[in-house]
Amino acid sequence: MKLGLFMMPLHSLNLSYTDMYDMDVAVALQADKLGFDELWIGEHTSAKVEPISNSLQFLSALIPQTRNIKLCTGVLCLPQHHPAQVAADVALFDHMSKGRFIMGIGPGGLASDFELFETANQDRQAMMVECIELVSAIWKGEAPYDLKGKFWNIKVKDTFQADMGIGPIPKPYQNPFPRFATSAMSPHSSTAALAGARDWDLMSANFNAPWVVRSHWDKYAAGAAGAGRRPDPSTWRISRSILVTESDQQAKDYLADPKNTIRSYYNYLFTQLSRAGMIKIFLTSPNEAPESLTLEKVMDCMVISGSKKTVMDRLAAFVDEVGPFGGLLLAFHEWDRPALWQASMQRVVEEIMPKLRGYVAGKLAG
Repeated sequence: MKLGLFMMPLHSLNLSYTDMYDMDVAVALQADKLGFDELWIGEHTSAKVEPISNSLQFLSALIPQTRNIKLCTGVLCLPQHHPAQVAADVALFDHMSKGRFIMGIGPGGLASDFELFETANQDRQAMMVECIELVSAIWKGEAPYDLKGKFWNIKVKDTFQADMGIGPIPKPYQNPFPRFATSAMSPHSSTAALAGARDWDLMSANFNAPWVVRSHWDKYAAGAAGAGRRPDPSTWRISRSILVTESDQQAKDYLADPKNTIRSYYNYLFTQLSRAGMIKIFLTSPNEAPESLTLEKVMDCMVISGSKKTVMDRLAAFVDEVGPFGGLLLAFHEWDRPALWQASMQRVVEEIMPKLRGYVAGKLAG
């Protein structure tokens, strides 16, 4: 089982953009130092609390500062990007990182970005699929290009000059090209089924209850079966909000502070998704009435905190409920208390992951 860090990232409004970016870099470097396998960074254009507007641009600054960690887009919001630019930018990044890259893709998830890029009334999943198909066609093909789609056309034909090297779009460092991955957050996600059908890796969100997470794998497996593929749990990553403290009481004391960063994180998402009519994402059980949901109920279900024994026990119970998976992604929560969060990351690496890997291996062997 791989260990990764998933960063939307989500911050509080009291920080400046510079402070946010500096913290995000510090967290990324700490993950690399501790031996995390992967770092996933999201992108949003029109929200101050989600400040990274281009995940590739941010990750490129980490290439010379990190040694082993894979740098992953989590995710590239493809309806907001021209496919030719995606193909060229990803190929550039893949060469610069010498293949230390996984290409997370998605349809976007921020309403203000939909308005900004005029995709609110579009079929964003269809746009995502067309974009990645055009990107793949560019990488598989050769100039001159003349590719037609519903949303975009790719043409470098009339100005193609083979003898001068004018026209070709770069191909990635990885052969044939980087692994694709996508995220799911809605119960019985159609995106999860799409990932299974197309042999993409799957990521489940940390603000999903275990039953929703399990539904993602069921849809992924169904999509794979429909395409004649056998689903591989090693391609499934699950994000969780985890805080490992010296004692259970220390975690309780932290969470009792109404200003703690985990509460701020879930309050932001709970509020925004409620306003968007997407509260079902937070349902803690399949038959739960949406009006009965509270922030406290959501956090009790989705946040794993406490001593190393408590955290390990809860993670084992989580595996029992959702099934084995191939990657645990720690959800980033703003470092309101840096020493607390740094210690938690270290405890996950040294004390949680060895036991969790053994537990999952036992489940697979059984």
